[in-house]
Amino acid sequence: MRLPRRPTVSTLIRTPITLATTVALAMVCAACTPESGMDSETHTGSDSLGSPFSDLRELPSPAAAGGITPYLSAGSDGTVLLSWQEPEGSGHAVRMARLVGSVWSEPRTIATGDDFFVNWADFPSVIEMPDGSLAAHWLQREGPDTYAYGVRIARSSDGGESWSSPLTPHLDGTLTEHGFVSLFPAPDGSLAAVWLDGRDFARAAAENAERSDASVEAEGTDSGAHTDDSAASEPHDANMSLRYAEIDEAGEIRAETLLDARTCDCCQTSAALTSAGPILVYRDRSDAEIRDISVVRRLDGRWTAPAVLHEDDWHIPACPVNGPAVSARGDRVAVAWYTAAGDAPKIFVKFSEDAGASFGEAFRVDEGEPLGRVDIALLPDGSALVLWLETAEEGARVTARRIRTNGASSQAETVALTDVSRSSGFPRMVLRGTEVVLAWTDAAAEGVLRTAIATLPTE
Repeated sequence: MRLPRRPTVSTLIRTPITLATTVALAMVCAACTPESGMDSETHTGSDSLGSPFSDLRELPSPAAAGGITPYLSAGSDGTVLLSWQEPEGSGHAVRMARLVGSVWSEPRTIATGDDFFVNWADFPSVIEMPDGSLAAHWLQREGPDTYAYGVRIARSSDGGESWSSPLTPHLDGTLTEHGFVSLFPAPDGSLAAVWLDGRDFARAAAENAERSDASVEAEGTDSGAHTDDSAASEPHDANMSLRYAEIDEAGEIRAETLLDARTCDCCQTSAALTSAGPILVYRDRSDAEIRDISVVRRLDGRWTAPAVLHEDDWHIPACPVNGPAVSARGDRVAVAWYTAAGDAPKIFVKFSEDAGASFGEAFRVDEGEPLGRVDIALLPDGSALVLWLETAEEGARVTARRIRTNGASSQAETVALTDVSRSSGFPRMVLRGTEVVLAWTDAAAEGVLRTAIATLPTE
C-alpha cells in the first residue's frame, strides 16, 4: 500500500545572486557538458551584502590530537559550549570546554569508554538548560553488530565538573541503531530528546527468521531445493523511525512519542525553540524512496503530523548522510538543507515568519559544487548565516554566506580549507552576541579540531 502524499509547506525556488556568485556560476557552466547534471536555472539579481562577517581569527583549540565531531551550543552569560570526541587509551573520551571571552577553558570529561560508537556523522552534544545545568549525550555499543548502539544521556549541575550516571531514553531494549540525537529544553523545563530509532529492524528480522524457518520446513531437507540465505538475512519492510521523549530532574523517562514511522536512516535531526514551541527538521523517506526534508512542531502539548518542507523530489535508494539544520528566534525560523535531486547537488534556505507554520521561497546559497553538511544561525535582523562544505580544487572549503528573507545575499566566504572525505565531518557554528563561533575538523591535518571566531555585520 502506498502512503498518502504528505502536505507541504513550500512555495517557489529562487536563487540569490551576487557578483561573486555570478562569476563562480559562469566558471562552472563554462565547463559543464549536457551530461553534467547541472540544470539551467533563472537567477534573479540581488544587492550584495558584502562579507558575511569580519575579523575572522582562529582560536587555540581545547581538543587533543585526534579530536573530532565538534558540536557548539550557547551557554549563559555570553559563553559558548563545545563538545567533541578524542582518543583515550584503548577507547575514546567525550569532552567539553566553555569559551569565555576568546579563551577556551580546560577540557572537562563527560564520559570515557572503550565501547563508544564513534562516527563521523552521528556525534555527541552538550547543551545548557534554563536552570544552568548541563545535559550531554553520546553513543554506546549494545551488541556485536556494527549498528547496534544506543543513546546515553547524562546531566551535570556543577558546570561539567561531574556528571550523573547515564540513562537511555529509548526503552525498546532492541540491539539496533539509535542515534542522530537533538537535545533541547521541553516547555516545562525538563530535558527533551529526539532521535532516529531502529527498533523496527529487530521486529522485521524476527519475522524474516520465522518465514525462513517455515520455508525450510515446507520444502523438506531431501528435496534438493535451497533458500536464498543472503535474501533471508535481510529484514523485510524495516523502517527507521523518529521518536521523542522527556527526562525529568529525577531521571524518569516520560512522554515517549512516535513522530514519524518511516524516515531516512542516517541523516542528522535538528531542533529549535520558537515562540509557539519546539520545531524539528529531518530527512524523511517515502515508500517511493523520495528523501526530502520534513517538519514537525509541538503545539499545545501535541506534535503535528509531518509536513514536507519543500518538494525537491530527491529519489535516492540509500541514505545520503546529509541532514538539515534549523534556527529560530521568536516567530522567525530559518532552515537550511542539501539535496541532489536530478543529480544536481544544491543547498537551499527557507524562512518562516509564523514559527514554522508556513515557509516562503527556497533560496539557493551554494557555489555550484556543494558537499552539504549544513548549519544555520538566524541573526537578530532576521537574516541567516549558513555554513556548509563546498568542493574546491584543493579539497573542500568550509564556506559561509549570509542571506536575507528576500534572497539578497552576501558573498560566499571561505572559513577554512579541509578535505572532502568523511573524516572532515560536519562544521558547526553558534552565535554569541555580535560574534559567531565556528568549529570544524581539519582532516587534511590528520584530525585536528579547529575553532574560530568572527564579528557579525551590524547593519
